[in-house]
Amino acid sequence: MPPTTPYAGKFSSCPPYSNNNNHPQPHSPYRSGTAPKPVKENVYSCAYSASENPYAIPQPHSSYRSSSVSSVTVKEHHYNSSYAVSENPYSSPQPHSPHSPHQHSTSCPGRAYRHTSSSSGSEQSCRNNSAVANARLYGHGITASYGEMCYHDNSLVSASLEALIQHLVPTVDYYPDRSYVFTFLLSSRLFLHPYELMTRVCHLCVEQQRSGDALLDKIRFREVAPKLVQLLTEWTETFPYDFRDERMMRCLKDMTHHVARGDEYSWRAMQQMTQRLIKRLSALGQYEEAVAALNTVAMERPASLKSKQASGQRSDVLSVCDDPFVLAQQLTHIELDRLSFIGPEEFIQTFAMKDPLENHKGFFRKRKTSNLEAYVSWFNRLSYLVATEICMPVKKKHRARIIEFFIDVAQECFNIGNFNSLMAIITGMNMSPVARLKKTWSKVNTDKFEILEHQMDPSSNFSNYRTALRGATQRSETAHSSQEKIVIPFFSLLIKDIYFLNEGCASRLPNGHINFEKLWELAKQVSEFLVWRQVICPFDRDRRILQYLVTTPIFSEDELHLASYESEGPENNMEKDSRRSLRSSLLHRENRS
Repeated sequence: MPPTTPYAGKFSSCPPYSNNNNHPQPHSPYRSGTAPKPVKENVYSCAYSASENPYAIPQPHSSYRSSSVSSVTVKEHHYNSSYAVSENPYSSPQPHSPHSPHQHSTSCPGRAYRHTSSSSGSEQSCRNNSAVANARLYGHGITASYGEMCYHDNSLVSASLEALIQHLVPTVDYYPDRSYVFTFLLSSRLFLHPYELMTRVCHLCVEQQRSGDALLDKIRFREVAPKLVQLLTEWTETFPYDFRDERMMRCLKDMTHHVARGDEYSWRAMQQMTQRLIKRLSALGQYEEAVAALNTVAMERPASLKSKQASGQRSDVLSVCDDPFVLAQQLTHIELDRLSFIGPEEFIQTFAMKDPLENHKGFFRKRKTSNLEAYVSWFNRLSYLVATEICMPVKKKHRARIIEFFIDVAQECFNIGNFNSLMAIITGMNMSPVARLKKTWSKVNTDKFEILEHQMDPSSNFSNYRTALRGATQRSETAHSSQEKIVIPFFSLLIKDIYFLNEGCASRLPNGHINFEKLWELAKQVSEFLVWRQVICPFDRDRRILQYLVTTPIFSEDELHLASYESEGPENNMEKDSRRSLRSSLLHRENRS
């Protein structure tokens, strides 16, 4: 029969560390004289409240970071083989269960282009007897076509959209491979709306069991119902945000009623699955409201904009936290909090076709990439916060001290594996209003900063950073503590990689087939993100520091330039003209407000 998954090497992870000298463990460019501070692992289960600071109360999402989905134990039915939203579907071999895709029966009623090989090597067609496999040799590989599905070296490389949809539909003796389920559910939105896919899959699953005999139909559907529930469970657990569409919820409700008529055990599983989904969507809604409320508070401007001398009345970061390690820990809390709410489909939804009904009014009407956008906004906020903290003080000595503090914070972020905060800090310190403070920088020992800049050097497509990321990933895979598991990638570069992968490869081939090799690669990159986001931050929370980081007012770009000129005066006529223009513009803006 044609295989359902790519060859194992396509999704193999980085090799783990070994004890021999040929594979030394990557190390930090900094030598630490002390052991890591002991930390207490916290497990939270509360939800964000729109009226409260989400960083002053327990996390809402820990219950969604578990490595497995709560299973429903029922007689002769298996629902516990589906993976959780945070689990990498490629991270480990699949257990051989009664529904394992490696144990397909030779009789697959209603399955088009699907074949199984007997011990004698014979093949049997499932619905389309004319779909005969044709194989061709290309170099060291074999390309085989099974109807409208094409394989190369046992890896699905292309197929028609209809064949891919049919391949997703479970039957009595067939269930699609988990990696295929994840890959197709992730990228199918490039070709059709999730609602359309769910409608067609459910319809096909039901229609395939029809024989014209009501009693026989009921018996056959009872046999396939557990697998349909399993598929829907994987969908709701891995891509829950698809169900913010009322049409998806209606379809799920209709299937629940249909299952209830055929199998009580499956109906109970559907009920529990729906309850988990509603809880997940409720937590997401509360999180988004809380982030919006925080952003509203953060939009306020520092009073010291009107007068540089008033900056002494404002708290700065050193008055809130003077320990770089602690601040790096709190930044890691924020990063993992926000990462955990990004749906994997948001990476692909950016390229998806515009849904003509996406502007329809309703409770579920939300931007499909809102959590991804919010995370990018957090990166920008942190960069501007760093620049604001540096440009704010009146005294040169104080500005130099803050620069050195943030260099130490960035170093600790690197050691933790928090590359996103690291890059945000470097970006803030390289902004023009900060970089021009030559007198201030002359008081700073920049050796450590140059090491950090080298690690995040954009040349050669960020080759140094990618090496460090691989090292952090390897450390995570062999970790013995929660802290060693932390990997927070430079997020903008991750988005860029996925964008260019999508733009650089055609989604459809000249024969009209879907380029499934591209979908495998997209799934591989997104699945790595799922592993990274599942880590629960092991550090203790400091509510005061977290509150400061997410709500303290920051300067705009113009305000930063003016604050920089007031810290160290203009050096040429161009800067003098710029300061004069900025003063006039900001004064006019303040008078209007």
